[in-house]
Amino acid sequence: MKLGVFAVLFAEKPFEEMLDHVKAHGLETVELGTGPYPGTAHCNPAELLENPAKLKAFKKAVDDRGLTISSLSCHGNALTPNKAFAEQSHDAFVKTVELAEKLEVSTVTTFSGTPGAYPDAKEPSWPVAAWPNEYGEMLKWQWDEKLIPYWSEWGNYASDRNVKIALELHGGFLVHTPATLLKLREAAGEVIGANVDPSHLWWQGIDPVAAIKILGKEKAIHFFHAKDTYIDPENVNMHGLLDMQSYANMQDRAWIFRSVGYGHDVKTWGDIISTLRLVGYDGAVSIEHEDGLMSIEEGFSKAVANLKQVMISEPAPDMWWV
Repeated sequence: MKLGVFAVLFAEKPFEEMLDHVKAHGLETVELGTGPYPGTAHCNPAELLENPAKLKAFKKAVDDRGLTISSLSCHGNALTPNKAFAEQSHDAFVKTVELAEKLEVSTVTTFSGTPGAYPDAKEPSWPVAAWPNEYGEMLKWQWDEKLIPYWSEWGNYASDRNVKIALELHGGFLVHTPATLLKLREAAGEVIGANVDPSHLWWQGIDPVAAIKILGKEKAIHFFHAKDTYIDPENVNMHGLLDMQSYANMQDRAWIFRSVGYGHDVKTWGDIISTLRLVGYDGAVSIEHEDGLMSIEEGFSKAVANLKQVMISEPAPDMWWV
């Protein structure tokens, strides 16, 4: 496995300065935003696809520093009833897949998307209860008429270009658990896999180690984000895990995102990394920072230091003792 970072943290730094900064921290790989939510500060697919000289210089800047690109990230919502954002998200996905092919980057990370509740809806709807029955009917329509058709078609588009799709298991989107990921994968093909982010599993009450084992048995882990979550038991009793308060209400929220090691201890992160190795994952561990208690630089640096203690980088040995 290679330790890296989701470089949107350093969107204010010019591209090569960002690469130097990442290299100076001893990291090996970068995940680059290609829009819509992550923006295109370091990697604009439209520009690079239209200009071979720019594309060559872009790739050389990464190679010259001994770094690799772990993934291109185009997190958006191509299924939303908001037509403008749906088109923006879809266009970003298509161009990102095309750029990944040219750069020989094997993985594109994104969200599954969430449609509206019915054909003429104006905003996305995320059902979280099976009853009243209309919720279940809504969910079935979303899967059968929107989610499966979209990813069956565009999964094939990515597969034809030797690119895997890593869907982040994130609340608010239809694919947010191991079960929903595997359900879509069965319908749309093995090009679909998970971007496992423990922070979003913890707040749903899912044990990341168990989730990694479930997905790993199906060879369904395509990427990994390293981000932590602190769960406040007292606030959970008030608001529940489906806490809809602003992330800024940190004292009152049931849970908040933290840098690696500040929601769960390093031993827990060691178990996560070891389980990734156990199921055969050998890709990037991409640090993501959304910690409201730490600056970007401090949160990033502490995450790097904590993960370096538990990373497994060398190939597994022959079992000489067996």
